[in-house]
Amino acid sequence: MSAHTEPSAVRLADHTTLGLGGPARSYLRTESTDDLVAAVAAADAAGEPVLVLGGGSNLVVADAGFPGTVVHIASQGVTLEETGATDPATGEPVVLLRAEAGVEWDPLVERVVAEGLNGLEFLSGIPGRVGSTPIQNVGAYGQDVSQTVREVLVYDRREGERRVLSAAECGFTYRDSVFKGDDRYVVCEVVFALHRGKLSRPVAYAEVARTLGVGAGERVPMERARETVLGLRRGKGMVLDPADPDTRSAGSFFTNPVVSAEEYAAVRERAAERLGPDVPVPGHPDADGAVKLSAAWLIDRAGFGKGYGSGPARLSGKHTLALTNPGGATTADLLDLAREVRAGVEAAFGVRLVNEPVMIGVSL
Repeated sequence: MSAHTEPSAVRLADHTTLGLGGPARSYLRTESTDDLVAAVAAADAAGEPVLVLGGGSNLVVADAGFPGTVVHIASQGVTLEETGATDPATGEPVVLLRAEAGVEWDPLVERVVAEGLNGLEFLSGIPGRVGSTPIQNVGAYGQDVSQTVREVLVYDRREGERRVLSAAECGFTYRDSVFKGDDRYVVCEVVFALHRGKLSRPVAYAEVARTLGVGAGERVPMERARETVLGLRRGKGMVLDPADPDTRSAGSFFTNPVVSAEEYAAVRERAAERLGPDVPVPGHPDADGAVKLSAAWLIDRAGFGKGYGSGPARLSGKHTLALTNPGGATTADLLDLAREVRAGVEAAFGVRLVNEPVMIGVSL
């Protein structure tokens, strides 16, 4: 194994976008799938707790750090395979993109857009690495990776072997998968099925459609789709920028709640009492009758506006859904704010928000 071992004084705060987290007891940097599998297998054999770390963009790590081995993924392999198949709906050629888990996500999206491959363009600007995308079923602006993931190469820690999981076996749902909340599988490589063409996938998000000046379902040049999404994300502090404290976050801290039609009616009643009968509650019904609410709207209307916070941790000044560390905050400070917001939303609307980032050594 050629993994690089570094001193145990490595601070996880230096490897998370929040800039929070204490030291790792042991730290390994792996630069290939073989190294990654070997490092995790060795730690498991030694009975050592393992934290597999990518870009750190979706982690909240305890101030005490991690009492085990942190395996940092830095593998960089990317290949494209022309399949010879075409999509039956569009006639566009299907191309398989295989990327190792340590590949930085947004540069990869930029590359495939430049290659004329659609399927990831509305996921532009998301921080992190490829390995995290199937875990969270990463999505934004009407697109998520479950729409293009063909298969995932994993290391099965229970069986001590590599396996290939099909998209169906990944169990994708909204911001969830078989990987989330279960450390059995280590994501090593992801294969995406993309289409070769000049246009984006159909625009599926109202804000993007408005900004582009097109109707829902229309297609636009891929470069235009990417630049539009990057512009929207920058306006919300959701594109990493060292000069902007609002980007020192884990992105959206809470998922958008999905409630039943009856629960949605109850939320509307509470909103009418609190805000007045003419204030609509944003809700997006799905085919099964459930309704997805806007966590950002609930937070704002519960009294937590942009920039809210009396301590070192704050809500972003650009987007109420991001909790930030402008500087000097601890993980404890951030969680205090998260609990305050969660309790306030539940008191106002009867909806309990659920955190999106993965918690390491802490919980809400």
